[in-house]
Parts: sequence; C-alpha cells; structure tokens
Amino acid sequence: MTFPALAVTYLELTAIIWARYIIIAGLFYFLLWGRPEDKVGARRLADRRPEAKTVRHEITMSLASSAIYAAPGAIVFEMFRHGGTAIYAGPINGVMGWLYLPVSVFIYLMIHDTYFYWTHRLMHHPKLFRATHLAHHRSRQPTPWAAFSFHPWEAIISAWILPAAALFIPIHVGAVLFVLVFMTYCSVANHAGWEIVPERWVKGLFGAHFISASHHNVHHTNYNANYGLYFRFWDLLMKTDEGVAEPIRAK
Repeated sequence: MTFPALAVTYLELTAIIWARYIIIAGLFYFLLWGRPEDKVGARRLADRRPEAKTVRHEITMSLASSAIYAAPGAIVFEMFRHGGTAIYAGPINGVMGWLYLPVSVFIYLMIHDTYFYWTHRLMHHPKLFRATHLAHHRSRQPTPWAAFSFHPWEAIISAWILPAAALFIPIHVGAVLFVLVFMTYCSVANHAGWEIVPERWVKGLFGAHFISASHHNVHHTNYNANYGLYFRFWDLLMKTDEGVAEPIRAK
C-alpha cells in the first residue's frame, strides 16, 4: 500500500459515497416532498414541510461526514487489494457458500446495530451531547437528506466499525456492497419524514423487530428513546423502546 494509491482510492470512494447519498436521498426527497401530497403513497410523519436552512444543514453535514467515512473504507479497500482483509471475491462455491452470504450480512448488520445503539446512547449523555450529537438533532423533523448529518466527532466514532469487522469476519465483496447500499437506504428512509412501510407491516411482525421511519421519528422528539439503527432488539432489551409514531396523514 502506497500513499498515492491510498489517496486516489480515498478520493474515488468519497465520490462514490457522495453519489450514493445524493441519488438515494434525492430520490426520496423528490418522491415524498417534491410532489403534491395526494400523489404520495405514504403516511406523513412530519407536521410541517422542511425548511431550506434545515435541508442545507443536513446536506452540508452529510457530505462532510461521508468524506470522513471514506477514510477507513479506503484503507480497508487497499488492504483488500493486497490480501490483508477477510473480504473475499470470485465465484461462490457450494450450498454452504451461498447460505453463508445472508448469514454474513446479518452478522455485519448486527455488529453495526449493536455498536450504533451503545455509542448513540452514550452520545446522548449531557456531557457529550453538544460536542457529538447535537448537530444531528438540529433536524427536529428530519428529511431524507439527514441520513449522514453528523458532527465530525460522531462521524469519526461511527466510521470505523464496519471496516474493522472486515479485517476479521469473512464476507463476500458482493455482500459488502449490499450492506453499504442497505445502510444508506435505511438511514435515508428512516429520516424521510414519511412512512413508506405498509401500516400492517409497521404494526405487525416486521415492525416488532425492525426499525422504520415511524420508530426512528420518535427519537427525534424523545431523545431518551429508540436509539437503534436496524433492529429494535437493544431498545426492547434495555427498555428504551417507546414504540412508533402515528402518522399526521394516513394513506
């Protein structure tokens, strides 16, 4: 690994993360907030439309955070190129190889969710909140652009966990790409200000275990609840789960 190669990889990865964020968040924003409400097949959670200054803040902080996220990702990618990680590529062989794909995805999501829950909860401590997490909560009613709207300190705390896991836990490169896109999708969707998951799912078996916008929206009004990222497991176990928000407008 050489510094010029690492620098090029970092710049390329930053551009990819920015593009992924802009495409997914922009699409969500247009489909949910850029059209007449009667054309939106979702349930509105926010009681007012996003303000321009809020959107500008979310985009600025998200782009800055994405540049921070790219740094450990670039290091791991360069290590992968030289055989220094647990990431593998090429054809998947046998039944066990195929069965391990979803298992590895679940392991990575659970690691991420666990780390996120506890660091997120810690950053809500009064002595840490202003220096780390207040920037995100400037979006009292978040929009899709708030997906990565973090203070640099929060981004630094969060950015390394998945790259670190890739050094030790085997995962196919295709599964890595899925996890990264899924992470962006969940973060965008859960900050959208609208619930796109069907109500019967939110109030059924799916919603009992997985986080949606209705669940995370509660956290932006009640800072002491609903800290999870993908799953409700830790919130339920630690009794910090306050259920889901009711929509402002039903569909």
